[in-house]
Parts: sequence; structure tokens; C-alpha cells
Amino acid sequence: MKKRFFAAAVTVCLLLGGCAGNKVMIPYSSDTNSMTLAELDKGGESQLFAADLSVIPLGDDKGADAKLTAESVLLIDSTDNKVVYADNIYQKMYPASITKIVTALVALKNSDLEDIVTISHNAANIKEPGAKLCGFKEGCTITMRELLTAFLVYSGNDAGVAIAEHIAGSVDKFAEMMNEEAKETGATHSHFVNPHGLHDDNHYTTAYDIYLFFNELVKNYGSFVDIISQGIVKIEYKGPDGSYASRTFSSTDRYLVGTQTAPEGVTVIGGKTGTTGLAGSCLVLYSEGENTHKYISVILKADTGDALFLQMNELLSKISQS
Repeated sequence: MKKRFFAAAVTVCLLLGGCAGNKVMIPYSSDTNSMTLAELDKGGESQLFAADLSVIPLGDDKGADAKLTAESVLLIDSTDNKVVYADNIYQKMYPASITKIVTALVALKNSDLEDIVTISHNAANIKEPGAKLCGFKEGCTITMRELLTAFLVYSGNDAGVAIAEHIAGSVDKFAEMMNEEAKETGATHSHFVNPHGLHDDNHYTTAYDIYLFFNELVKNYGSFVDIISQGIVKIEYKGPDGSYASRTFSSTDRYLVGTQTAPEGVTVIGGKTGTTGLAGSCLVLYSEGENTHKYISVILKADTGDALFLQMNELLSKISQS
């Protein structure tokens, strides 16, 4: 935990262009906001932080590619923790279903994958027009592993409500947990009100914060990487009467279902898409280059799905140049 408070402190300092004096005001922590850098550095916290993350100071954008017209774009070599490309990465953005990676992080920390989740009336009756649903009925039971798989691969919003209610008792309480996780991760420019990303003006993040969440997941949760790398999944569960049921879902990631090909020398491992009218078309990916380095790429608010994947290919092509 101390390491994460340090991460948040360093992030804020760098965003402000440097720390004046030796005092660091650490956000979200009333009992540590008077610690000095020297105190924080005892035990090697600064070295631990530097080894885990790429820190990009405000104004250090490296974006200059006219083909990358999305609102916010980021590519990081997560093996060496170096920025390859960055443009407008601290701009407040709506994440749409990329929100689901934050939900997954909270779920993996606060539940067991073999937990049995019961689908509630609320989860089974999302009425928002255009909301993507797995179609689970009230009273169905399913393991957390299967539910997270449907949630991340197919992007079913009903699965998100079920996860939230199982862990926190309500969507509102779960959103509080998401915001606490954002504080711990150092994602100081994010705020969430639901587990799925259906639009709310007070539900936002940045490309850099998405990197922080995604980096935490891919480096510490192999189960998450296993789930997001699947193109087609068969989800098994029990109906309200206890009978066996199953559904087959395809990934929303075009790379995984074969409708988009990555640039030569790049292997897409997995990722998460997101789309709403106000968020535009969004994508975060985990990929590997020919040098065996792993990369995290983020594109937020492309105009269309086609434009999103064309621009992601342009961004991934920079891996061979890094």
C-alpha cells in the first residue's frame, strides 16, 4: 500500500512539472500527506515504483502522427516501462466499456473465481437502449470466472451489475470500491459511477489512468490475461430452475476474431473495447513485439469502429520502430 501512495505522489508531482521543496502532498491519504520524499524513499519504494510503471510528465507528449486522429493515444513498452507514443493522455475522457477492466481489477482482488453469483432482478433488467446484454435471467447462477469471461469478452453489461452486487451489495457501493482502487493505483484523474461504462457525465478517466489499471492487471493477474485473450467463449451456468445452460459469445476485439490483422511482427494478446455515442470508439490492447517485449496501447474517441482499428494498426506499427 505504501508503494502505491508513493506512486500517486510521484504521478501528481510529475503532472505538475516537479515538486517544490521536499514536501509531497499525497492525494487521498490524510495520514501520509505530510511525508517527505526522503521518508517515502526508505526501504526502496521509489525504486519499486520506477520498476513497475512508466511515468510521463505533463507536456511530454510524443504524438506527431497525422494518421492518429483519435482524441487520446498512448503506446507504452511495458517491459522496459518506456513511452513510445503519447498524445493528449491526461485529457478527461469517457471510457465506455473500457470501464470493465477496472471492474475486473476490483473483482479479482475482492472475490474468488469459483464464487457462485446469483443474477438479480436489476442485473437481468437493464433497460438502457443499446446496452449490450448477455441475456442472463433473474435467478440464474454462475461462477465468477464464467461471469468475468462473459463480461470482458462479450462486454455484457448485465454481467457487470451482477459482479458489482455480488461483491459490494449494490452498484453504488461497488463504484465506491472502484474509486478507492483508482486512488490506490495512482489513477488520480478518474471517477466511476458504475461497473460497465454506460454513459454518465460523472464517469470518466484518462488514457494514462487506463494504462495504470491495465498494467496492474496484466502484470499481476494471469487469469485476466487468459480471459481477454479468448476470441470465442462458451459460458456455462444454471438457469433459475437449476438446469444446465450455456451460451457462446464472440469477442468484441477484431484482432481476436480474425476480422483485423495486426502489423507484421506484432502479436495481439488481448484487450478491451468500448463504444458509446459520447465516448466514441475506444480500445486498450496488450501486445507482444518480435523483441518479445510486451506493449500496452490505448486509443480513446476514434470516430468509428473502422477508424479505431485502422489507427490502432498505425500505432502498433510503431512497435518495430521502438
